[in-house]
Amino acid sequence: MPVSLHHIVIDAHDLPALARFWAGALRWRILSEQEREVVIGPDVNAPVGICFMPVSDRKAVKNRLHLDLTCAAEDRTAEIDRLLGLGARRADVGQTGAESWTVLADPEGNEFCVVRPKRTLIG
Repeated sequence: MPVSLHHIVIDAHDLPALARFWAGALRWRILSEQEREVVIGPDVNAPVGICFMPVSDRKAVKNRLHLDLTCAAEDRTAEIDRLLGLGARRADVGQTGAESWTVLADPEGNEFCVVRPKRTLIG
């Protein structure tokens, strides 16, 4: 059997707070909350979730991996505002302003993007 993705793991200084941010951002649920890990996902049977693991140091440099979020084009501005309301902030990683995405950072400074929705290919 080939390997498959189980969790995306994010190091966190405040596990419960960061898990609550991402659960709210993605409209997911907290599936498991323990001292050394918090797991979120759309439901307990979902094939992939996000796991938050503790670290003592704070984030210092740009992520080497980040999440891209998408939504309907007409909802994009409202979704960015909603994410900012949850505790995200705008982030500058060197973008020019002409990009088709918006760079934000979660409450611990992990960058992520809100991108245009995928186009459906008609074949």
